[in-house]
Amino acid sequence: MVAWGLLLTAIAVEVGATAVLPRAEGFHNLPWSAVVVVGYGLAIWLLTVVVHQLPVATTYAIWSGLGTAGIAVVGTLFLGERLDPVKLAALALIICGVVLLNVHGTSAH
Repeated sequence: MVAWGLLLTAIAVEVGATAVLPRAEGFHNLPWSAVVVVGYGLAIWLLTVVVHQLPVATTYAIWSGLGTAGIAVVGTLFLGERLDPVKLAALALIICGVVLLNVHGTSAH
């Protein structure tokens, strides 16, 4: 259970770092650039801890799927980005893929 909590934390940190990426202004704004680099570094470190306890394929599928969905939601709610029907469908497919990988991964063991 700890690994799942760390994975969710890693995803949240990565989404947060990605959300502030526009403020880094192409890495010309040093304080925001530091937030991005530290955030990504922390997220990757947490991910390396998680893969000691969970299969890397499952971990990465969840990481990328929930991270993508998470930043899409953050972008829509806080960054003024549009979420149209095509983007919604694409996100739904990503989430379905993550769920299928999880179900298959747990039934294969």
